[in-house]
Amino acid sequence: MTALLLALLALPLLGAAATLVPALGGRRALWLGVAVTGADLAVAVALAAGFDLRHPARMQGVTDVAWIPALNVRFHVGVDGISLPLLVLTALLTFLCALYSLKRLPAGGSERGWTGLLLLLATGMLATFAVLDLLLFFVAFEIVLVPMYFLIARWGGENRGPAAFRFILYTLLGSAVMLLGLLLLGLKAGTFDMSALAARHGAGLSRETQILVVLAIGLGLAVKAPMWPFHSWLPDAHTAAPTAGSVLLAGVLLKMGTYGFVRVLLPSTPEGMHVLAPYLAAFAVVGILYGSLACLALVRPGVKGDLKRLIAYSSVGHMGFVLLGIATLTPVGVNGALFANIGHGLITGLLFFLVGAVKDRYGTADLDSLAGAGGDTGAALYGRAPRLGGLLAFGAVASLGLPGLAGFWGELLAMLGAFQPAAGLSRPTYLVLMALAGLGTLLTAAYLLSVVRRVCMGDPARPTPAVTATPAVADVHGYEAAAWTPLVALTVVAGFWPALLLGLTTPAVKALLGGS
Repeated sequence: MTALLLALLALPLLGAAATLVPALGGRRALWLGVAVTGADLAVAVALAAGFDLRHPARMQGVTDVAWIPALNVRFHVGVDGISLPLLVLTALLTFLCALYSLKRLPAGGSERGWTGLLLLLATGMLATFAVLDLLLFFVAFEIVLVPMYFLIARWGGENRGPAAFRFILYTLLGSAVMLLGLLLLGLKAGTFDMSALAARHGAGLSRETQILVVLAIGLGLAVKAPMWPFHSWLPDAHTAAPTAGSVLLAGVLLKMGTYGFVRVLLPSTPEGMHVLAPYLAAFAVVGILYGSLACLALVRPGVKGDLKRLIAYSSVGHMGFVLLGIATLTPVGVNGALFANIGHGLITGLLFFLVGAVKDRYGTADLDSLAGAGGDTGAALYGRAPRLGGLLAFGAVASLGLPGLAGFWGELLAMLGAFQPAAGLSRPTYLVLMALAGLGTLLTAAYLLSVVRRVCMGDPARPTPAVTATPAVADVHGYEAAAWTPLVALTVVAGFWPALLLGLTTPAVKALLGGS
């Protein structure tokens, strides 16, 4: 287990270094990316296969050696039932993006540059979910910023420069405040070891210190999550990012913020979280409603709503359910948050792949250009490319939380947690928030079904602004099927077999919450 976890972290870093060799240019660089991420996915699967399911709350595959002795900072990594699904999801999405890039590499830079940045991004993402030292967590958390910035700025679409600048500005400012919180926590507790901090459950930290730590670290995590009102960088970044960048941004990077709440703040500062949990829940529910209303505005005929922007706003709403589950401070709610993390990664990753394919075929992701500004026509994807249309409809109904698919269980458990929050939290307040979150699920269904109506339905023989010369549209290609099929399959498996994830996370969550 130890060797597998170290290999999982080292492979993409070594692959990124290999792209500096001039001989590995052109198509060779793209194939190198596929080979390295494929090997990394195989290591992640082997790690999951070797994981001791009888003790998912225990850290496994642990490495703990001195890193910066003067500060008592150690290279400490490990995996438990909370981090294992996120590691596998990250390895899977990175491999699928590398595979997709073989055929759909966007213009803007060299193949070596693209592959090197993708592998460096993978290194930071994987390390974030594996490290067990506060300062090492910060380093891993920050590694992803530079490669994602350049993926957007060099290979992105319209307005990519301002979008990339806003992305890195927001996240750097949030991270600066987060670093202060991490230092405060480590220095006051006398250790930066996350396992030791979790075992203490706040012992030795005053109430005021815990509140300050939660405020500082939580701000940085909230920017990445993204929590309303710190979300405004996200729609621009998604709209401008290339398809692979959008997939990893939504599928993994947003999870780094919510993971930090669970891994760092819940066990280390329980009293501070208890004080601020109602405010976190309120912001989460505002995000759910705000994201849904923004999507309803974008899907209206005549407003030139962009599909990628719509899915970005939908992520604000979906991640609101994750934050609501965390804010309940209950095993049920936190398990729902972790499940929703994985479900959102699978479903939204699939949706961004599909929207990228629609944009490749029509030359636009603008809903009015696809379906007609008058609203009386549709892009007729069912008739022009039935498999692509069917997959888009599948992704939409999975995202709205249809029972039997991965999007259902996380939202349900988060609201169940709000129905009976932790002792000491105001139950009437949480019941109101739960009702408002339930309204958000109805609004989500409204805008996603409107997307299906406007993009998938319609008369294929009738031209639309995006299809004037011929109604023919290429259906799903082989490389697209290879990249999308695992996400579809796992969305169904997670929906029908939720115990696969909940069996891993439940004991680990109870341990983090102090055995409650």
